[in-house]
Amino acid sequence: MKQHRLFLALMLGPALLLVLAVVLFPFLYNVVLSFSNANLYHIRDWSIIGPQQYVAVVREPLFWSILAKTLLWTFLNVAFHVILGVFLAVLLHQKFLKGRSVWRVLLILPWALPQYITALTWRGMFNYEYGAVNLFLTKFLHLPAVEWLTNPGQAFTAAVLTNIWLGFPFMMVVALGGLQSIPDDLYEAAEIDGASAWQQFWHVTLPMLRPVMAPAITLGIVWTFNNVNVMWLVTNGGEPADQTHILVSYVYKAAFTMYRFGWAAALSMVIFAILFLLSQTLLRRTRADQAIG
Repeated sequence: MKQHRLFLALMLGPALLLVLAVVLFPFLYNVVLSFSNANLYHIRDWSIIGPQQYVAVVREPLFWSILAKTLLWTFLNVAFHVILGVFLAVLLHQKFLKGRSVWRVLLILPWALPQYITALTWRGMFNYEYGAVNLFLTKFLHLPAVEWLTNPGQAFTAAVLTNIWLGFPFMMVVALGGLQSIPDDLYEAAEIDGASAWQQFWHVTLPMLRPVMAPAITLGIVWTFNNVNVMWLVTNGGEPADQTHILVSYVYKAAFTMYRFGWAAALSMVIFAILFLLSQTLLRRTRADQAIG
C-alpha cells in the first residue's frame, strides 16, 4: 500500500508542482497585489493598503463604460459564433452536400491559425486606402470607403467582425459532433408525424444540441470576455484615443503602460468574479452540468 502511494506521489508530484507554479502561485500573488499600492512609484516597496484599489476601480467612470462595451462585445461575438456555427454544422451534416470533408477542413482554418496572425491580417484588410474590405465596398458594391480604424464605432465593428471570423469554427465543430450523436429514429418519427424541416430542427435538433452547446457557449463567453489579442491588435491598443478597449485590454494598458499594478490587479479580480458568477449561473440555469454527467 505504501509503495502504491509512493508511486502515485511520484507520478502526480511533478504535475501538481507545475500547476502550483504556473497557475496557483500567480493567482494568489495577483490577489495579494490587488490589495496593495503597487505602482510606478512603489515597485519594490509596495505595501498592503486594504480594499482601496477595488473601491478605486468601481469609482472610476471609465470602468463602467468599458464594462458595458465588454458586455456588448461578448454578446455580439458569442451570438454570431453560435448562429453561424450551428447553421454551418447543420449544412455540413446533410448527406447531399458534396465534398463535406473538404468544406470541414476549410471552415476550421480560421480557428486553427494563430490569433495574432489573423488579427494583424484583418487589420491590414481594414486599411482605409488599400485594405481589401474597402476595395470590395468601392469596386463591387459602389459604396464609399469606410475609415474603419480611425473612428471608435467602426474600429469596434472591425474587431467584432475579426473575432466572429475566428470564433465560429469552434461552435461549428461542437455542434457537428452533437448532430452526429442524434439518432436518426427521432427524425424519422418526426417526419412520420408530418413535421416540416423547420419543426424538426426546432423540436428535435435544438433540444438534443442543448446539452452539448451550453458548456461550449459558456466557454465561448469566458474566452471572448478575456480575448485581449483581437481587440488589442486590430485597434492597435485601443485606438482611437482609448475608445475601443474591453476590460481585459484595459487591464493590460493599466499595468504595462500606466504602471498601475495594484489597480490593474484589482480590476483583473473583478473580471474573474464576473466570469465566475456568470459561468456558474449559466451552467445552473441550463442544467448542462447534470446533462453531461
